[in-house]
Amino acid sequence: MFIHIDDKIYKGCKFCVHICPHHVFKIKNKVNDEGFVVPEVDNENERTKCKLCKLICPDLAIYIVK
Repeated sequence: MFIHIDDKIYKGCKFCVHICPHHVFKIKNKVNDEGFVVPEVDNENERTKCKLCKLICPDLAIYIVK
């Protein structure tokens, strides 16, 4: 299972970073065209099937590929 964040529609809320119980997302230096800092999937070994990040994303910028 792979988690992706669509940089083009992400608007900087960082809800995924704060809700993830396994700390899968990290804030780094990645900035999208709108100037928002986009979290990156950093802790890939901790990915689970909870999908909280996808459920909480108000912009539907997170998608999960099996």
